[in-house]
Amino acid sequence: MSQYDGSRDEDLILRLRAGEEGISDYLMEKYKEMVRKKARALFLVGGDTDDLIQEGMIGLFKAVRDYKPDRNASFQTFASLCVDRQIYKAIQNSNRKKNQPLNSYVSLSTENDEQTRGLWTEDPEAIVIGQEKADLLEENLSSYLSRMEQEVLALYLAGYGYVQISEKMNKSPKSIDNALQRIRTKVRGFLEKGK
Repeated sequence: MSQYDGSRDEDLILRLRAGEEGISDYLMEKYKEMVRKKARALFLVGGDTDDLIQEGMIGLFKAVRDYKPDRNASFQTFASLCVDRQIYKAIQNSNRKKNQPLNSYVSLSTENDEQTRGLWTEDPEAIVIGQEKADLLEENLSSYLSRMEQEVLALYLAGYGYVQISEKMNKSPKSIDNALQRIRTKVRGFLEKGK
């Protein structure tokens, strides 16, 4: 339990600006799980989720550094937006470079965040088509995935690791890994078919 538990984030930011130490570390730790969930909601083709977590933590650091309590947004909302932007910026930047693993990703996020939807592309047609594909995938996901795959995906998106999922489901970690690979393949196949 921390001395900052129970304090509003906005008040903590004011105290941080006044020079109180330890608050930055507290906020980074408090929102680390939010960063992990956002990063895990994106599957990188040939990439590593840890890369996206690292980018998300950079976004969280920027949120702590740049948040202005006198604005109308809560710190949590601002932090969420900064994390999203940093992750998508990393993906976008990798499209301009030779970093192939980040060039294609499949979002499996179930969040329906109207605030951030469409901030990452300037092409309205691409936004509409992308949203239609996401809605169609969400509607039809149960017909593409087995019951076990659906359960694995739900636990994975909730932030559980391979070992935790295997323990919850009484399966081997290898079978969980195989299920996640099948899920990625099926989702990619669905999206390619819809092109």
